[in-house]
Amino acid sequence: MIPLSVLDLVSVREGGSVADALAITTQTAQVAERAGYKRYWVAEHHGMEGIAGGATSVVLAHLGNATSTIRIGAGGIMLPNHNPYVIAEQFGTLAALFPGRVDLGLGRAAGADGRLANALRKDIVGAADHFPQDVVELQARFAGQAVGGVASPQASGADVDMWILGSSLFGAQLAAMLGLPYAFASHFAPALLDQAAAMYREKFKPSQVLDRPHFMAAINVLAADTDEEAWYQASSTDQSFVALRSGTPGKLKPPVRGYRETLPQAARDMLGQVRSVSAIGTPQTVRTEIEAFVERTRADELIVGVATFDPAAQQRSLELTMDALA
Repeated sequence: MIPLSVLDLVSVREGGSVADALAITTQTAQVAERAGYKRYWVAEHHGMEGIAGGATSVVLAHLGNATSTIRIGAGGIMLPNHNPYVIAEQFGTLAALFPGRVDLGLGRAAGADGRLANALRKDIVGAADHFPQDVVELQARFAGQAVGGVASPQASGADVDMWILGSSLFGAQLAAMLGLPYAFASHFAPALLDQAAAMYREKFKPSQVLDRPHFMAAINVLAADTDEEAWYQASSTDQSFVALRSGTPGKLKPPVRGYRETLPQAARDMLGQVRSVSAIGTPQTVRTEIEAFVERTRADELIVGVATFDPAAQQRSLELTMDALA
């Protein structure tokens, strides 16, 4: 069976608070651990009232304490927002707290709009141009090198699995060049999935980390007792995608039956495209669609994610999915 992991945006639900979102994420991570998922990743986003994972390393420290075996990680840290030295300290500390369990996925995007640059007091566009150098600096700091003459005691020798994340060909090329594992964000940007996977495998250079390519693809998954119930629960995330693309992001909304049919054709087409990499339905439907996706991508791992307004439905989906594939 292909290893499965979970991607969590730490969604803040309508009528709920950040504290509620963090409590639900903690419970969901515990469910994922019991069900046998390999990793539990939290994504960094900023300036969005519906997503509470911005202080990613802090959230991961809490999840590490609430679990015992599942790997915890960033899916990812948007490196242009940060100083690599600080990220090395944070994830080196996490690795000391939770040995053998920490992943650091690195992305080149900012994870928010241009106003974030002012809030961070940082040239995000310029920092993105230095993304490859910053990744190499992180590798050096974890290897114990004093980059620029400054050591990183918390990072030195830390057991942190570094990943390159992406939704374009840039990340595929960089991961291949550095010999790092690569995760593709096909759950919301599927257009270049096949091309990126092929490029990563074709250009991959063995490293001290990997002797062959290791590719993980993201897929929206929601399993329920009936197809109708699964699509109903998935409509909360559908609403979030439509709101985001129309410039009105907000908190995760309650599900709406027949939601897609209420949309104008242009919005329906957009949603169909961004959510085309999905497995939604009964456990058998989910199994069939995931197996077809694995055959298509030849992925070494999958990372799944769909937030539901009802936390119990989200957690049950994780259990049903794992049972269906076991």
